Amino acid sequence: MRSTLYFPLFILLSFQVFGQENPLQTQDSLAQMAWVENRYNSMSLQERIGQLFMVSVASNQDKASTDNIQKLVDEEGIGGVIFLTGTPVRQAKLTNEYQSKSKIPLLIGMDAEWGLAMRLDSTYAFPWNMTLGAIQDSTLVEKVGHQIGKHAKRLGVHINFAPDLDVNNNPQNPIIGNRSFGEDPVNVAKKGAAFVKGMEAAGVLSCGKHFPGHGDTATDSHKALPIINSSREVLDSIELHPFQKVMRDGLSSVMIAHLDVPSLESREGHPSSLSKAIVTGLLQEEMGFGGLIFTDALNMKAVSQFADEGEVELEAFLAGNDMLLMPENVSKAKERLMLAYNEGAITEERLALSVKKILMAKYKVGLNNYQPVKLENLHEDLNTLENDVIYEEAIEGAMTVAKNNFSLMPIRKLDNKKIAYVQFGDDSGSIFLETMNKYYKVTQIKAKDIAAYKNELANYNLVIIGLHKSNESPWKGYKFSKNELFWMEEISRLRTSNTILALFAKPYALLDVVNFDTMDGVVVAYQNSDIAQEKAAEVIFGAIGANGKLPVSAHAEFPVGTGIKQESLQRLGYSIPERVGMSSEKLALVDTLVQQGLDSLMYPGAQVLVARKGKVIYNKSFGKPTYNSDMDITEESVYDLASLTKILSTLPIIMKMEEEGKIALNDTFKDLIPGYVDTELKDVTVLKALSHYGRLPAWIAFYIDTLTKDRKPSPEFYSNNPSEAFPYKVAEHLYLTRSYKDSIHNRIGRQSLKSNRYRYSDLAYYVLKEYIENTYQRPINELADDFFYKPMGLQRTMFNPLKKIPKEEIVPSEEDDYYRYQTVQGYVHDMGAAMQGGVGGHAGLFSTANEVAKIMQMYLQGGFYGGERFLNERTIKKFNTCYFCNNDVRRGVGFDKPQLGSSGPTCGCVSRKSFGHSGFTGTFTWADPDAELVYVFLSNRTYPSATNTLLISSGLRTRVQQAIYDSIID
Repeated sequence: MRSTLYFPLFILLSFQVFGQENPLQTQDSLAQMAWVENRYNSMSLQERIGQLFMVSVASNQDKASTDNIQKLVDEEGIGGVIFLTGTPVRQAKLTNEYQSKSKIPLLIGMDAEWGLAMRLDSTYAFPWNMTLGAIQDSTLVEKVGHQIGKHAKRLGVHINFAPDLDVNNNPQNPIIGNRSFGEDPVNVAKKGAAFVKGMEAAGVLSCGKHFPGHGDTATDSHKALPIINSSREVLDSIELHPFQKVMRDGLSSVMIAHLDVPSLESREGHPSSLSKAIVTGLLQEEMGFGGLIFTDALNMKAVSQFADEGEVELEAFLAGNDMLLMPENVSKAKERLMLAYNEGAITEERLALSVKKILMAKYKVGLNNYQPVKLENLHEDLNTLENDVIYEEAIEGAMTVAKNNFSLMPIRKLDNKKIAYVQFGDDSGSIFLETMNKYYKVTQIKAKDIAAYKNELANYNLVIIGLHKSNESPWKGYKFSKNELFWMEEISRLRTSNTILALFAKPYALLDVVNFDTMDGVVVAYQNSDIAQEKAAEVIFGAIGANGKLPVSAHAEFPVGTGIKQESLQRLGYSIPERVGMSSEKLALVDTLVQQGLDSLMYPGAQVLVARKGKVIYNKSFGKPTYNSDMDITEESVYDLASLTKILSTLPIIMKMEEEGKIALNDTFKDLIPGYVDTELKDVTVLKALSHYGRLPAWIAFYIDTLTKDRKPSPEFYSNNPSEAFPYKVAEHLYLTRSYKDSIHNRIGRQSLKSNRYRYSDLAYYVLKEYIENTYQRPINELADDFFYKPMGLQRTMFNPLKKIPKEEIVPSEEDDYYRYQTVQGYVHDMGAAMQGGVGGHAGLFSTANEVAKIMQMYLQGGFYGGERFLNERTIKKFNTCYFCNNDVRRGVGFDKPQLGSSGPTCGCVSRKSFGHSGFTGTFTWADPDAELVYVFLSNRTYPSATNTLLISSGLRTRVQQAIYDSIID
C-alpha cells in the first residue's frame, strides 16, 4: 500500500517533475531546499500535520471569531489562512497579528479572481473572466493578472485562488458562468496562461480551479454534488485541456473540485476531491503536475456531508491533496490524520511530500524572509489610477460587435441621424447615455407599454437599446424580462428606424431572444461598469474600434468566436491622463491655476480641455456665467469664441476652396473683390493677408460712426424692430440698416496700407467672407455648418446661438455700456461681426471646449475625422507653415504659431509644428502634432467689462499650457 501512497521525494525536489518544470522551485533552488529541510526537520509531527490546513476568516467578523483563528495558529500550528470578506486595513492587521504568533510563517490566501474586490470593500474590481475571454490580445489579460497580483502582494496575500480554468460549456451553470474565460478550451487555456504569467510575475502564487472541470453542470457544489457525465475522451479534449496547457506554463497550484465524475472515478457519488484516481492518478501521474494541490473548501455541502468530520480531511489527504482548505473542525481532522500516521496509513514519505511542497511555496513567496504588511498608504496603494488604465484597456479589448447590418456601426453620417435611446434592465445606463451625447444628440425615450414606445419612436431613425444589469457580482441576474423581450422585438420591427442592441450583461442573455432578424446591430459590452458603458458608446460612434469575440455561444446566430472587427473612425475618445502618458497628479496644477484666475477676478467662469493621442483626458468647468449667477458653468455651457472663429470657421472653408481651385494663396484682393481694383489694397495677397503681413490696419471701429453725439445707436442706422430695411440683428431690439453692409466694404477699400511689418488684422476676414459668400451664393455660417459642423456631429457650435438653444445655456460676454447698452448674451461680442448680423469671418462663432477640440483634432489628424475626410493633409500642412519667419512674422496662413523670440502666444514649450489661436473674449486653443495634444481654454474675461485685461497680463492661459506639458510623462 505504501508504494501507492507517495512519490519519491527526489522527484519533487528535482528540476523536472514528470517531464515538467517544478512550478514551486525558485532560481536559488539550493538555498530554497536548505531552508525547506531545515524547517521541516525542526518541526514535530503535530506541527508537520498542522501545515496541511488552511482555515478561513473574515476580517469583518467579531473578535471572538478572529481570536479563534489565533488559537488555531497557537495550538494547532496551521499552515495558512484564507481571508474572506472585510476591509483591507483590518485584514492587514489580522495578517500581521497571526504571522507574529506563528512559528512557521503562514501562507495567506484569497479568492480574488477579479481582484481583491471579490472579497473586500474599498478595493478594485477588474473585469470578470468572461469579459477577458473576449479579448484577442492576451497581453491585456496578462496585465490584469499582474495588477491583481500586485494588489494581493501589497496586502500580504501569497496565493490567489485564480484563475478559474473551467470551460463553461453549460449556460445554466449557476456558480461558474462569468468566472470562466468561456466555452472554448483553447481560448480558456490561452487566457488562463496569460493571467498566470502576469500574477506570478508579481510574486503571487496562482491556482487553477476547479479540477477536473466544473463548467458542464447546472448544480452549485456549495449546495450539492454536481455530476459531470462526460466521457474520458470529451474530458481530455475540453475540461482537462486548459489545466494541462497552463500547468506547462508555470501554474503553481491546482484546486480540486467537489464533483461526481463517473468516467474518472468508478465509485458512484464519490467526490473528485476525495478521489485518489483523480488527484493522484490523473493530475499527478498522468498529467505530471508537481505543484501544490488544494482541496476546494471542505465545508461545502458537496463534500461535507460525504463523511464525518476528520474522515473527509483524511480521505482528501490520502487522495493526494497537499492542503486541506477550510475544514469544518481542524482539531478533529488533525487528530484523525495523526492516528492514520501512527497506524501507518500515512507514511512519513507521503507527509514529507506535501509539507515540503508547502514549505517550498512559502519560500517562493518570500516567507523565508517574512516582513509584516505595511499599513501606511495601504488604501491608496490598492486604488491607483493604474487600475483604471488596465481596466479600460481590457474593456476596450473585449468590446464585441456580434451583428452589424449595412455597416451601421460605427455611425458615420451623423447629420442625417435622429437617435433615441431605450433603457432596459434593472441598473443604470446614465453613463452610456451621457457618453453618447458627447458625440451627437441622443434622446432617452421612456414609456409604459409598447404602444407608447412606438408612438414616441416614430420620430427617430435610429434606436439604441441598452440592457443594463447589475455589475455588483458575476452571479447577479442577467436576463431580459418578458416585457423587454416583447418590446425589443416590436421596436426592432419599426420600419422607420434601424435598431442597435447594446448588451451590458452576460452574453447568455441573448439566448432568450427568439431571433435577431429585425435587429440591425448588436454590441456586447459584458458588464455594466461605468467604463464599459463609456467604451460601448465609443464603439458605436467610432471613437475606438472593436476586436472582441464572443467567448461563449450566445445564440444560434452568435456561436462562440463571433465578432466583427470594426475600425475606429478617429473620433475623440474619453479617458484619464495616465492612459495617454500624462500624470493626473501633475495635471492637478491646472485646477489650481484656473481657480487662481477665478479668485483673482480674471473671469467669472471657464472651461478647460486637454486631449492627447485622440482622447480627452481633462475636461473641467469652473465658476459661473457671471459673478452673481446661481448657475454653474458646465461642459454644455456655450462661449463666444471671438477670433477662434477665424481658424474654426473661415479658414477651413478657405482651405476647402483652395483644394477645389476656387482660391489660391497668391490671389490678390482685386481678384477676390473686383471693386478693390483701384484701391491700395488691390495687390494684397491671400497669403500675406492671412499671415498678418499684408500691411492692413489692425481693425476699424465701424460701430462708432453709427452712434449719435451722445454715443447711442443712431435712428439713422438702427431700428428697434426688424424689417426689410433693417435686417441685421445686432442685439436685443437693435437692428442695423441693410445699407451699412456696403459701407463696411467701402470703408475697408479706402484704407491706406501700413508699414511693411507684422501687424495683426481682422480686415482680411471681412474680405474673405465676402468672397466666400459671393462664390457659393450662401452665408458663411450655413457653409461652415454643412461642410464641417453637421458632418462632425457638432451640436453646440454655431453662429447666433439664440436661434437654436436657450439663452441661459449661453455665457454672457459683457455688460455693454458703449454701443448696445445691454447684457451681451447670445449675441456676438465683436462689434464688427454684430453689425453683420452676428456672422463675421473673424468672429461670431459660439461653442464648447469639447466641440472646439473636435475641430482641432480634425486638423491634427490631417483633415480626417469621424470617418470622413474634410481636408487633405497636404492642405493643412500648407496653411500651417510660417512663410515669413525670416521677416519676424511668426504666423502661419490663418493659424497662429509659436513665438520666434522669448515671448508670444504660447508657453514656449510647444513644438514648431504646433498651431492655434486666441480670442478677445478670453479664449484660446492650441494643437501640437508632435505631442499629439489639443488644449482649449474658454472664458468670458470680458464680463462684466472688456477693460478687464488681467487674464492677458497674467499670462494665465500659457501658464496652464506649461502645466499641461509638464504633465507629460511618456
